[in-house]
Amino acid sequence: MKATFFVVADVAQHYPGMIESIVDEGHEIACHGLHHSCKIDPKTKKPLIDQVTFERQTRLAKNNLEKIARAPVIGYRAPNALISGWMIDSLENLGFHYDSSVSVNSLYNKTDSNLKGVSSHRYHPKLHSLEPSNEFRKIVEFPFAYYSAGIKIPSSGGPMLRFLGSNIVLKGLKQSLHRGDSVFYFHPIDISKEIFPKIGKRRPFYWLIKGEIIEKRIKKILNSLINKGVLIKPLCDQETAKI
Repeated sequence: MKATFFVVADVAQHYPGMIESIVDEGHEIACHGLHHSCKIDPKTKKPLIDQVTFERQTRLAKNNLEKIARAPVIGYRAPNALISGWMIDSLENLGFHYDSSVSVNSLYNKTDSNLKGVSSHRYHPKLHSLEPSNEFRKIVEFPFAYYSAGIKIPSSGGPMLRFLGSNIVLKGLKQSLHRGDSVFYFHPIDISKEIFPKIGKRRPFYWLIKGEIIEKRIKKILNSLINKGVLIKPLCDQETAKI
């Protein structure tokens, strides 16, 4: 099974050999920002940096990753999945072909849009927005998966894999595949057995469940979807070919 690795560029510069190994194994490298910092305020969704600064930092991140990976970097995921319509416009201007940051669910909204009409299927966003457009653009959004059970439960992985377990996540992934596309992800720290530094005092239980138990959950999910896994790039190429 092949995967897309969303990499923070300053981490890649410290560990270039790791990126080279990922590429040599046939996986895709995508961009997770120059630093792992929010670009919009988590509460107000107002910009924390201006668009010029965002484009300058993201261009640098893209260039640095491409130098190490020795391949084009065409995908982006916003740190903490906090994404805005103006950021999508900038990503398109910078030559990115897809973003995968939007999460439609009933628990939270990490965007500045109401996400009306967004499901879990890939789509072209409207200009200055994250809502679907009937017009083709050079950039495609691949939203996160969700499990529909009266309410929409986020089920792409990450924190939900730790808090809810593998069964609900797997149900959501399969539901989303039936609707069109499905995105499953996890962080390296999710399966780390090291003791996490006490730096998140406001969220003391956030990383309590990790390590071997999460690794088992990931393996269960991957084994259930073993023939379903693909890189995002070829799916994006399908959309680009329609333009």
